Amino acid sequence: MFRVIDLTSEGFPKESLGFEQAFPPKAGAYRWVDLIDWDDESLALLAKRFGFHPLAIEDCATFELHSKLEEYPNHLFVVLHAFTEDPNEEFEIEVHEIHAFIHEDYIVTVHDKPVAAVDAIWQRATKEMRALRSPGWTLHAIADAMVDAVFPLLDKVSLELERIERSVLTTPSEEELAKIFHLRSTLVSMRRVMRPLRDIIGMLSRRTQRPLNERTAFYFRDVYDHVVRSNEIILEAQGLVESAMDAYKSSIANQTNELMARLTIFSVIFLPLGFLTGFWGQNFDLLPISNQVLFYVNLAMMIGLPAGLLLWFRKKGWL
Repeated sequence: MFRVIDLTSEGFPKESLGFEQAFPPKAGAYRWVDLIDWDDESLALLAKRFGFHPLAIEDCATFELHSKLEEYPNHLFVVLHAFTEDPNEEFEIEVHEIHAFIHEDYIVTVHDKPVAAVDAIWQRATKEMRALRSPGWTLHAIADAMVDAVFPLLDKVSLELERIERSVLTTPSEEELAKIFHLRSTLVSMRRVMRPLRDIIGMLSRRTQRPLNERTAFYFRDVYDHVVRSNEIILEAQGLVESAMDAYKSSIANQTNELMARLTIFSVIFLPLGFLTGFWGQNFDLLPISNQVLFYVNLAMMIGLPAGLLLWFRKKGWL
């Protein structure tokens, strides 16, 4: 689906749908063409009307987790990636990929599904006068919205890891361990998305040649700071994963040690009982003591020894 916003010289936005307006604007005008759920025919239409390089069109038809910036004779081609939380599965990411062709008079964005960040900027552009000052400014607004959308999930993951770390210290479970591995996998996926994006936004923040300018470069620096901060949060969260794993291992080791201590205590208690049972179970025919006396002596020792051992263990703090 094609949708188009034209910004007239008076600064009034005008929205239209369909491919009829999907071509370069007249000199001095500004146009944003957004293609959602593309197909080969629509990409071929863009290549024909705008003269986009075939390699850039080929990249539009390929989904890769690698943001990039390429310069062609009549336009810039930028690929941006970001993510939000998958609505169907908690703590999973849904990656969003935006392809953008930047010219002095227009910007063309291509994506295979609706992106909330792009839709928010689009709605703003249809209502506010001069909300989109230039193609470079539009690209900045899209990048800024996409990057800001990653922080709610990052904060949620960090809070969950802190909760897990507290939980495993008292009641470690296989369920919590599975969550730790799940979150670690999610953080690796996040880093694969945000690391190349940091390099591309850094390049845009230093670019002042047309179709960008010094003003857009200044605003891209702010986006770059957000990307750097998101990468730092991901690294901190990965550190929390390792800390949660260490806490889980320590808690399991402590439980194992406590169990072994209890089993050892039981062994120590039953060891003299086994000895007494074996010793007095022999046949004594010539002892000058009656069997009844021996029975009571044996019974007293079998009761007294375990009781004495238990009192001694408690005094030592082993129980």
